[in-house]
Amino acid sequence: MKLLIIKLCFVASFFTSGCSSVEPWERGNLAKPEMQISGDAVDDLLLEQVFYSKEAASGGIGAAGGGCGCN
Repeated sequence: MKLLIIKLCFVASFFTSGCSSVEPWERGNLAKPEMQISGDAVDDLLLEQVFYSKEAASGGIGAAGGGCGCN
């Protein structure tokens, strides 16, 4: 019983400490280019093109095209 309570406390502390709020004055730091997941816009566009041609879908980037990769 004691082990179960310890496990429940551990799980509860894990879920409550995972989220943190961002203060308004910290948002400027998060908007910097070095904080982005990907640092190169050209690589992102290339990967989007490959993804949409392989998935036979288009969307989100403003260009219509088929799944053949010829757009």
